[in-house]
Amino acid sequence: METIETKLKILQQKREIIEKGGGEKRIQKQHQSGKLTARERIEKLLDKDSFVEIDAFVEHRSIQFDMQYTKAPGEGVVTGYGTIDGRLVFVFAQDFTTIGGSLGEMHAAKICKVMDMANKMGAPLIGLNDSGGARIQEGVDALKGYGEIFLRNTLSSGVIPQLSVILGPCAGGAVYSPALTDFVFMVSGISKMFITGPQVIKAVTGEEVTPEELGGATAHNEKSGVAHFISQNEEQCFEQIKKLLSYIPSNNLEDPPYKATTDDPAKIIPELNTIIPVDPNKPYDMKDVIKLVVDNNDFFEVQPLYAQNLITGFARLSGHSVGILANNPKHLAGCLDINASDKAARFIRFCDAFNIPLVTFTDTPGYLPGVAQEHGGIIRHGAKLLYAYSEATVPKLTVITRKAYGGAYIAMCSRHLGADQVFAWPTAEIAVMGPEGAANIIFKKEIENSEDPITTRQQKIDEYRNNFANPYQAAARGYVDDIIEPAATRAKLISALEMLMSKSEKRPAKKHGNIPV
Repeated sequence: METIETKLKILQQKREIIEKGGGEKRIQKQHQSGKLTARERIEKLLDKDSFVEIDAFVEHRSIQFDMQYTKAPGEGVVTGYGTIDGRLVFVFAQDFTTIGGSLGEMHAAKICKVMDMANKMGAPLIGLNDSGGARIQEGVDALKGYGEIFLRNTLSSGVIPQLSVILGPCAGGAVYSPALTDFVFMVSGISKMFITGPQVIKAVTGEEVTPEELGGATAHNEKSGVAHFISQNEEQCFEQIKKLLSYIPSNNLEDPPYKATTDDPAKIIPELNTIIPVDPNKPYDMKDVIKLVVDNNDFFEVQPLYAQNLITGFARLSGHSVGILANNPKHLAGCLDINASDKAARFIRFCDAFNIPLVTFTDTPGYLPGVAQEHGGIIRHGAKLLYAYSEATVPKLTVITRKAYGGAYIAMCSRHLGADQVFAWPTAEIAVMGPEGAANIIFKKEIENSEDPITTRQQKIDEYRNNFANPYQAAARGYVDDIIEPAATRAKLISALEMLMSKSEKRPAKKHGNIPV
């Protein structure tokens, strides 16, 4: 009969085998590729000694293609829970050293279990993806695994934050789980995401492209908008994750984390009084405005490289977490386009789902004109922005700094879409269209019949700007709550935000709306 010492020794040996994953050679190969192992990643991401592993002893039961002779310690994925800055999180990390981190039936079952636990406990879920994709030897059982993960991603959406970290290949069906989550992190040089790889594309279309060009971190952060954050190495990526979590609650029933600040909530910021150029067509960087207004000039931007004409990100006002959206006149004059509308709508819906107030800075001449935009569906995509702002019930604050013309004025969280407080600077221009276009229409005959059309046109432009392209007409109707000195913007926003903390707003009962996707 085996003694307890013998049984404990067997347990220890089995654990050691599991913790070595695919073995020393494959671990070395992982390191040579500039990548950490699954366990090293968890150790760096979570608080020291906080990780508790579950399902370490799970094994596959496949016998096709001689799989009964293939050992997969931990079934190619490490799952469990721990803390980040003392807050409970659940995590899974695919182990590329074990059968390439491929997803089989039991690999998926481990992930599904930890997803279910995260949902029950109301805690964020973080997925560290590094996988060769579906385990071909397991056929439809592997595909079933993906489907069950996708279902849970969807059921958890808006209930708990879901973060996807791409730390290796992520191809085929595997990319859809990250796409269903709230935020996607990628690392330059090691992250890859694509539905079909370069070889398949070459065979089908004849196009030649490298994996990096097709689905690397830069491609998805700049062009596709699939990813939200890019970093130079894994350690930097983990710091981004920790910072993001500091702004967001653990679930949809909690308020965002409050962080006390020494930054004066009533601070006057004289630089804001001169930040708008005298020339209405001259650009400036709206990020400068945001950083001056928020606590400690600390603004955590989301998707900084994608649709740069519209800024999204997190910050704090007097310690309260807020989601910030802003047109950026430095890019495309701050016009709204297809990509900016998508980017903004998704960010708004995340903030609304997790009780994060919205602050909008407006300076836009309108929607970007062009055949490509019209045929690309700017009407449909632009409607997403209208839908998202209208649907949101969190506190909504808007500051119009300069241009707010036509439909874009409405779309950027005007009072008509449910803004709780709208402030305008004296430099604000709120009108159906810009003075140049308006003068050409309203004063067309006067300009044509004038002895000096050029001078007359300029006079009419100035007349329109003075009479209509200002904040006073909108304020007279109550569409703008106050016209404020720019230097007082921080104080005004914080006062309004604190007033709105008890806001309660209901929507009609329904299964769900039909957003124009």
